[in-house]
Amino acid sequence: MTTPHIAAMPEDLAPMVLMPGDPRRATYIAEKFLTAAREISNVRNAVAYTGNYEGRQISIVPSGMGMPSAAIYITELFRFFGVETIIRIGTAGAFEPSLELGDIVLASSCITNSSMPELLLGNSDPKLAPAPDLLAAAESLAVKAAAELRVGKIFTTDIFYEPDNDLQARMLSNEVLCVEMETAALYAIAELERKKALSVVTISDHLTSGLALSSSDREKSLDKMIEFSLDLASAATE
Repeated sequence: MTTPHIAAMPEDLAPMVLMPGDPRRATYIAEKFLTAAREISNVRNAVAYTGNYEGRQISIVPSGMGMPSAAIYITELFRFFGVETIIRIGTAGAFEPSLELGDIVLASSCITNSSMPELLLGNSDPKLAPAPDLLAAAESLAVKAAAELRVGKIFTTDIFYEPDNDLQARMLSNEVLCVEMETAALYAIAELERKKALSVVTISDHLTSGLALSSSDREKSLDKMIEFSLDLASAATE
């Protein structure tokens, strides 16, 4: 079957999906990192691919921007296409002063200003977290690969142009490392559908210093995250 947003059949999707936000990044990953990659869906310019990485079949499906968009793809992948695991790969803005541009963060927990997780899970204070074994596998891989990354709490927001000038201070007091716009939906829907998920993000801009990655530095930094996440996806499918 197909869905309104994914024009593929269940057999076209691998059980393991990497999910960038930008559809162009999905194409970039498929062309640069996968072998025998093939386009499996192209609806509203959200182009998805399935290919091989180190002998393991992996699909790349973009989420678009924000929780409403991401939730559509995440739900359809889990519910209708037999996907078992989604690893989000995206960018985030740093609250924590010690974080540097290009640093990779594993979201071990998530808080949000969105009502979506509460509505989905029927819980006024949902605990949003990744699959424990997937997080443990990521931490173990980082040790083996001598990859430097941070593990901690992140904030998923519905508001890109934040009017609250006190937000950063509150986030730092709550030990929140960074902010992005999709992880809360991913973790809530994974719990609802009893599937696995992990969010891996690269710091692309800093809310304290105002610094941001240049176009060339962004590509190099994101490649580091992409390769780490592909290695994790490959290991997790063994």
